[in-house]
Amino acid sequence: MEILRFQVEDIVELKKPHPCGSKEFKILRVGSQMRIACMGCSHDMTIDRIKLEKAVKRFVKKGVDE
Repeated sequence: MEILRFQVEDIVELKKPHPCGSKEFKILRVGSQMRIACMGCSHDMTIDRIKLEKAVKRFVKKGVDE
């Protein structure tokens, strides 16, 4: 299993949509607890890193460090 390298400002597409309909989320904080914000309605939430890794479908945009 590959470890995903998340960075602040990354935009990821998740497998399931947010209730507003958007599947894209921006990474706001990195750690064992990740903070993400919906790109559709700007609702932010905290999620476990392992749960987020399983939910990510693809990276839409990588952050500025790479």
